[in-house]
Amino acid sequence: TNASNSIVVRNSIPDAAGGGGREATISLYANGQFVRKLDLSSKHSWLYGNTDSPEGLTNTPGGDARRLFDESHALLAQTYPAGTKFRLQRDSGDNASFYIIDLIDLEQVAAPSSQPSGCVSITTYGAVANDGIDDTAAIQRAVTANQNGEIGCVWIPAGQWRQEQKILTDDPLNRGQWNQVGISDVTIRGAGMWHSQLYTLTPPHEAGGINHPHEGNFGFDIDDNTKISDIAIFGSGTIRGGDGNHEGGVALNGRFGKDTKISNVWIEHANVGVWAGRDFDNIPALWGPGDGVEFTGMRIRNTYADGINFANGTRNSTVYNSSFRNTGDDALAVWSSKYVKDQSVDIGHDNSFRNNTIQLPWRANGIAIYGGYGNKIENNIISDTMNYPAIMLATDHDPLPFSGQTLIANNALYRTGGAFWNEDQEFGAITLFPQNLPIPGVTIRDTDIIDSTYDGIQFKTGGGVMQDVRIENVRIDKSNNGSGILAMGGARGNATLTNVTITNSRDGHVLIEPGSQFTITGSPSGARAKQ
Repeated sequence: TNASNSIVVRNSIPDAAGGGGREATISLYANGQFVRKLDLSSKHSWLYGNTDSPEGLTNTPGGDARRLFDESHALLAQTYPAGTKFRLQRDSGDNASFYIIDLIDLEQVAAPSSQPSGCVSITTYGAVANDGIDDTAAIQRAVTANQNGEIGCVWIPAGQWRQEQKILTDDPLNRGQWNQVGISDVTIRGAGMWHSQLYTLTPPHEAGGINHPHEGNFGFDIDDNTKISDIAIFGSGTIRGGDGNHEGGVALNGRFGKDTKISNVWIEHANVGVWAGRDFDNIPALWGPGDGVEFTGMRIRNTYADGINFANGTRNSTVYNSSFRNTGDDALAVWSSKYVKDQSVDIGHDNSFRNNTIQLPWRANGIAIYGGYGNKIENNIISDTMNYPAIMLATDHDPLPFSGQTLIANNALYRTGGAFWNEDQEFGAITLFPQNLPIPGVTIRDTDIIDSTYDGIQFKTGGGVMQDVRIENVRIDKSNNGSGILAMGGARGNATLTNVTITNSRDGHVLIEPGSQFTITGSPSGARAKQ
């Protein structure tokens, strides 16, 4: 329906016999005419194991395949008009033993942006595009010059730029491993996420010289007032923590501070795309929560853990108009963790996830909130979770408590929920899990929950109370292996239904299991309640 000059192909091709992936091509046609060969790789695709623990998986073939897809992308030599019929086919030289093509994205990519006035190119500091030689030192010199006020901003031109160490601030006190100082008062601009691309070839566990092993050898460590836009950051990760605690690193991490804005950044093959927040004991003198941090136009794909996690008291921060696919843990999360300066006030609050598209998480949730108050999940489309809810509010992971209000509104959830932990736990599309702590003040409204694997909305047993839940203007259709709304045996609390429609539920449209201490007021249209 739109013109296109680029393609992204989500695919699976075989692993090498001993692991590590293999390369292959597939042929692209437009209106019956050959366009080009597309390069595919399974290097980042395959994880194996008979455990649900992500750190227990391996890249060595054996046991169940737990992850098997990756993506390839290419800019095309011309723009194809709306209505063009594209076809992928196996031709001579396309030699993978099988091809699974799950989906394609077609996009009209703008020409590279011009260097802004006042910005100084990383080439001035010695970086050379497309030569395969590590440009880290040049990028670091440019960023340091900007941080010191010597240049107005850092320009990353169109090209492939190799980066094999994290960009950060040198610590003159040399406070040792794990104690890292991020960049502040820096602006980094690129020519566009399809054009200005940072990449690493060295897995973090092989890189050496890494101060913070979990965070890896690529991307940026951010402390305060940093703007990054219109670039790509491609890691070399293939695993989350198995095979000797190998990890894929974090593309953007740090304290984040105030006035940090990240826009139009494409991240792939990281352990985590973005982790906002540091533990208080990591240089206490520098500690501070992310406050007013903004992410927009993010494209985070094919990770081994989270997409973006707001941790360590992050507040008043937003992710909007962004896309997430094939994440290996929560695509978006607020984790009100306890590793903060003052647990009475440094609570994750008033964060917002809105207008995002989340597809195909291969582990964990689409969006999760763990503790805090005033957090909002609005106007998101979430589809095809493999084994967990689209949206989960929970008190596992030992967060600071929930309080006040939490809003889930105007979301569309398709084919979500699943079974995990040896398939002993079945999760609804929206699940509340109060493990030993209460989850009060939840509103779920103006939401469509369609074609769920198990329940539409699930109130889980956990010991805590889910008090005064309001469910308003919600449509639940086709809960395939469960109920429209389920209160499990042992669940505690109450919910009020207003203008709720439930249809086509296998196990009854509202089911309160025996032993439950959860009450539901109001009846949905579409069917009778069941108890």
